[in-house]
Amino acid sequence: MASLTLDALDLSALLCSRVCHDLISPVGAINNGLEVLEDDNDPSMREFALDLIRKSARTASARVQFARIAFGASGSVGAAIDLADAEKLTRNMFADEKPDVAWSAPVALFPKNKVKLLLNLVVIASTAIPRGGLIDVKVTGDGDAPEIVIVATGSHARIPPHAEELIAGTPESGSVDSHGILAYYAGLVARAAAMSVSFSIEGDAVTIKAVPNTSATEAAPANAPVPEDSRPSDSESPDTALA
Repeated sequence: MASLTLDALDLSALLCSRVCHDLISPVGAINNGLEVLEDDNDPSMREFALDLIRKSARTASARVQFARIAFGASGSVGAAIDLADAEKLTRNMFADEKPDVAWSAPVALFPKNKVKLLLNLVVIASTAIPRGGLIDVKVTGDGDAPEIVIVATGSHARIPPHAEELIAGTPESGSVDSHGILAYYAGLVARAAAMSVSFSIEGDAVTIKAVPNTSATEAAPANAPVPEDSRPSDSESPDTALA
Protein backbone atom coordinates (compact mmCIF):
# COMPACT_ATOMS: atom_id res chain seq x y z
CA MET A 1 0.00 0.00 0.00
CA ALA A 2 1.33 3.47 -0.89
CA SER A 3 2.32 5.78 1.94
CA LEU A 4 0.09 8.75 2.67
CA THR A 5 1.79 12.12 2.40
CA LEU A 6 0.13 15.22 3.86
CA ASP A 7 1.26 18.68 2.89
CA ALA A 8 2.44 21.00 5.65
CA LEU A 9 -0.83 22.96 5.79
CA ASP A 10 -3.00 19.85 6.19
CA LEU A 11 -0.67 18.36 8.80
CA SER A 12 -0.56 21.55 10.89
CA ALA A 13 -4.34 22.05 10.56
CA LEU A 14 -5.09 18.52 11.78
CA LEU A 15 -2.67 18.83 14.70
CA CYS A 16 -4.24 22.16 15.66
CA SER A 17 -7.66 20.52 15.53
CA ARG A 18 -6.42 17.81 17.86
CA VAL A 19 -5.04 20.32 20.38
CA CYS A 20 -8.24 22.38 20.25
CA HIS A 21 -10.32 19.23 20.77
CA ASP A 22 -8.34 18.45 23.93
CA LEU A 23 -8.86 21.99 25.27
CA ILE A 24 -12.54 22.50 24.49
CA SER A 25 -13.80 20.57 27.53
CA PRO A 26 -11.71 22.22 30.30
CA VAL A 27 -11.99 25.70 28.79
CA GLY A 28 -15.75 25.29 28.47
CA ALA A 29 -15.93 24.15 32.09
CA ILE A 30 -14.03 27.26 33.19
CA ASN A 31 -16.56 29.41 31.33
CA ASN A 32 -19.45 27.54 32.98
CA GLY A 33 -17.91 28.08 36.40
CA LEU A 34 -17.51 31.80 35.78
CA GLU A 35 -21.16 32.06 34.73
CA VAL A 36 -22.22 30.41 37.99
CA LEU A 37 -20.10 32.89 39.97
CA GLU A 38 -21.75 35.79 38.14
CA ASP A 39 -25.35 34.57 38.46
CA ASP A 40 -25.60 32.57 41.68
CA ASN A 41 -25.06 33.91 45.19
CA ASP A 42 -25.59 30.57 46.94
CA PRO A 43 -22.36 29.88 48.89
CA SER A 44 -22.38 26.15 48.11
CA MET A 45 -22.84 26.80 44.38
CA ARG A 46 -20.07 29.39 44.38
CA GLU A 47 -17.72 26.96 46.09
CA PHE A 48 -18.66 24.30 43.53
CA ALA A 49 -17.96 26.78 40.74
CA LEU A 50 -14.56 27.69 42.19
CA ASP A 51 -13.61 24.02 42.49
CA LEU A 52 -14.68 23.48 38.88
CA ILE A 53 -12.63 26.45 37.70
CA ARG A 54 -9.55 25.36 39.63
CA LYS A 55 -9.69 21.77 38.35
CA SER A 56 -10.45 22.79 34.77
CA ALA A 57 -7.69 25.41 34.70
CA ARG A 58 -5.24 22.81 35.98
CA THR A 59 -6.35 20.35 33.32
CA ALA A 60 -6.13 22.93 30.51
CA SER A 61 -2.68 24.02 31.63
CA ALA A 62 -1.43 20.43 31.79
CA ARG A 63 -2.76 19.67 28.30
CA VAL A 64 -1.20 22.80 26.80
CA GLN A 65 2.19 22.08 28.37
CA PHE A 66 2.05 18.48 27.20
CA ALA A 67 1.09 19.51 23.64
CA ARG A 68 3.89 22.10 23.58
CA ILE A 69 6.46 19.31 23.87
CA ALA A 70 4.60 16.50 22.08
CA PHE A 71 3.65 18.57 19.02
CA GLY A 72 5.49 21.89 19.27
CA ALA A 73 9.02 23.21 18.86
CA SER A 74 9.80 22.13 22.45
CA GLY A 75 10.90 24.30 25.31
CA SER A 76 14.67 24.31 24.96
CA VAL A 77 17.09 25.78 22.50
CA GLY A 78 19.13 22.59 22.47
CA ALA A 79 18.21 19.34 20.78
CA ALA A 80 17.45 17.37 23.96
CA ILE A 81 14.71 17.12 26.59
CA ASP A 82 15.05 15.85 30.14
CA LEU A 83 13.11 12.60 30.66
CA ALA A 84 12.22 13.85 34.14
CA ASP A 85 10.34 16.71 32.46
CA ALA A 86 8.59 14.22 30.19
CA GLU A 87 7.51 12.23 33.26
CA LYS A 88 6.17 15.35 34.98
CA LEU A 89 4.23 16.38 31.88
CA THR A 90 2.74 12.90 31.55
CA ARG A 91 1.71 12.65 35.19
CA ASN A 92 0.12 16.12 35.06
CA MET A 93 -1.63 15.26 31.79
CA PHE A 94 -3.35 12.24 33.35
CA ALA A 95 -3.72 13.58 36.90
CA ASP A 96 -7.49 13.98 36.48
CA GLU A 97 -7.96 11.24 33.87
CA LYS A 98 -8.87 7.56 34.16
CA PRO A 99 -5.49 5.80 33.72
CA ASP A 100 -2.84 5.70 36.41
CA VAL A 101 0.77 6.12 35.31
CA ALA A 102 3.86 4.15 36.32
CA TRP A 103 7.17 5.46 35.02
CA SER A 104 10.67 3.98 34.90
CA ALA A 105 13.33 5.82 32.90
CA PRO A 106 16.94 6.93 33.31
CA VAL A 107 17.72 10.41 34.57
CA ALA A 108 19.02 11.75 31.29
CA LEU A 109 18.59 14.11 28.38
CA PHE A 110 17.18 12.42 25.28
CA PRO A 111 16.91 13.77 21.70
CA LYS A 112 13.75 15.79 21.14
CA ASN A 113 12.18 13.51 18.57
CA LYS A 114 12.60 10.44 20.77
CA VAL A 115 10.90 12.24 23.66
CA LYS A 116 8.14 13.47 21.35
CA LEU A 117 7.63 9.90 20.19
CA LEU A 118 7.47 8.71 23.80
CA LEU A 119 4.80 11.28 24.72
CA ASN A 120 2.70 10.56 21.65
CA LEU A 121 2.85 6.82 22.29
CA VAL A 122 1.72 7.37 25.89
CA VAL A 123 -1.41 9.15 24.64
CA ILE A 124 -2.04 6.39 22.10
CA ALA A 125 -1.65 3.87 24.93
CA SER A 126 -4.31 5.69 26.93
CA THR A 127 -6.80 5.11 24.11
CA ALA A 128 -6.08 1.38 24.31
CA ILE A 129 -7.80 1.22 27.71
CA PRO A 130 -11.00 3.28 27.32
CA ARG A 131 -12.28 2.24 30.76
CA GLY A 132 -9.08 3.24 32.52
CA GLY A 133 -6.37 1.18 34.11
CA LEU A 134 -2.59 1.48 34.25
CA ILE A 135 -0.10 2.85 31.74
CA ASP A 136 3.32 1.44 32.60
CA VAL A 137 6.14 3.32 30.84
CA LYS A 138 9.65 1.88 30.73
CA VAL A 139 12.59 3.50 28.93
CA THR A 140 15.96 1.75 28.82
CA GLY A 141 19.19 2.41 27.01
CA ASP A 142 20.65 5.78 26.15
CA GLY A 143 19.50 8.63 23.94
CA ASP A 144 21.21 7.20 20.87
CA ALA A 145 19.59 3.77 21.09
CA PRO A 146 16.70 3.71 23.55
CA GLU A 147 14.03 1.08 23.93
CA ILE A 148 10.58 2.32 24.86
CA VAL A 149 8.02 -0.17 26.19
CA ILE A 150 4.57 1.04 27.19
CA VAL A 151 2.07 -1.45 28.59
CA ALA A 152 -1.55 -0.32 28.92
CA THR A 153 -3.52 -2.66 31.17
CA GLY A 154 -7.23 -2.37 31.79
CA SER A 155 -10.68 -3.79 31.17
CA HIS A 156 -11.63 -4.14 27.50
CA ALA A 157 -8.10 -3.30 26.35
CA ARG A 158 -7.60 -3.28 22.58
CA ILE A 159 -5.09 -2.02 20.08
CA PRO A 160 -6.48 1.39 19.06
CA PRO A 161 -8.34 1.15 15.74
CA HIS A 162 -6.13 1.78 12.70
CA ALA A 163 -3.19 2.79 14.92
CA GLU A 164 -0.77 0.35 13.33
CA GLU A 165 -1.41 1.41 9.75
CA LEU A 166 -1.56 5.10 10.68
CA ILE A 167 1.83 4.92 12.39
CA ALA A 168 3.15 3.11 9.33
CA GLY A 169 1.78 5.97 7.20
CA THR A 170 -0.48 3.64 5.21
CA PRO A 171 -4.06 4.13 6.44
CA GLU A 172 -6.52 1.76 4.80
CA SER A 173 -8.80 4.66 3.84
CA GLY A 174 -5.93 6.51 2.17
CA SER A 175 -6.62 9.57 4.30
CA VAL A 176 -6.41 10.75 7.90
CA ASP A 177 -8.68 12.94 10.03
CA SER A 178 -8.27 14.75 13.35
CA HIS A 179 -9.02 11.52 15.24
CA GLY A 180 -6.19 9.64 13.55
CA ILE A 181 -3.67 12.44 13.24
CA LEU A 182 -1.96 11.60 16.53
CA ALA A 183 -0.97 8.11 15.38
CA TYR A 184 -0.02 9.38 11.91
CA TYR A 185 2.14 12.13 13.46
CA ALA A 186 3.73 9.61 15.84
CA GLY A 187 4.76 7.63 12.77
CA LEU A 188 6.37 10.70 11.22
CA VAL A 189 8.28 11.39 14.42
CA ALA A 190 9.31 7.73 14.73
CA ARG A 191 10.79 7.74 11.25
CA ALA A 192 12.55 11.05 11.89
CA ALA A 193 14.00 9.55 15.08
CA ALA A 194 15.00 6.30 13.28
CA MET A 195 12.68 4.26 15.52
CA SER A 196 10.28 1.42 14.71
CA VAL A 197 6.95 1.04 16.54
CA SER A 198 5.05 -2.21 17.08
CA PHE A 199 1.87 -3.26 18.89
CA SER A 200 0.85 -6.49 20.59
CA ILE A 201 -1.97 -7.57 22.88
CA GLU A 202 -2.31 -10.32 25.44
CA GLY A 203 -5.43 -10.50 27.56
CA ASP A 204 -6.15 -7.07 28.99
CA ALA A 205 -2.68 -5.71 28.25
CA VAL A 206 -1.65 -3.82 25.12
CA THR A 207 2.09 -3.37 24.61
CA ILE A 208 3.55 -0.63 22.44
CA LYS A 209 7.25 -0.94 21.76
CA ALA A 210 9.59 1.49 20.02
CA VAL A 211 13.13 0.39 19.19
CA PRO A 212 15.89 1.77 16.96
CA ASN A 213 15.68 0.88 13.30
CA THR A 214 18.17 -1.70 12.10
CA SER A 215 19.28 0.94 9.60
CA ALA A 216 19.56 4.41 11.05
CA THR A 217 20.05 5.78 7.56
CA GLU A 218 16.44 5.23 6.55
CA ALA A 219 15.18 8.35 4.83
CA ALA A 220 12.26 10.17 6.43
CA PRO A 221 9.30 11.23 4.29
CA ALA A 222 9.22 14.74 2.91
CA ASN A 223 6.74 16.00 5.50
CA ALA A 224 8.43 14.34 8.49
CA PRO A 225 9.89 16.59 11.21
CA VAL A 226 13.23 17.99 10.12
CA PRO A 227 16.46 17.04 11.91
CA GLU A 228 16.77 18.14 15.54
CA ASP A 229 19.56 20.67 15.12
CA SER A 230 17.77 22.63 12.39
CA ARG A 231 14.34 22.81 14.04
CA PRO A 232 13.22 26.08 15.65
CA SER A 233 12.58 26.25 19.38
CA ASP A 234 9.68 28.11 20.95
CA SER A 235 12.14 29.59 23.45
CA GLU A 236 14.37 31.20 20.84
CA SER A 237 14.55 34.96 20.65
CA PRO A 238 11.90 36.65 18.45
CA ASP A 239 14.36 37.50 15.71
CA THR A 240 15.36 33.85 15.24
CA ALA A 241 12.11 32.07 16.03
CA LEU A 242 9.79 30.91 13.30
CA ALA A 243 7.37 33.69 12.47
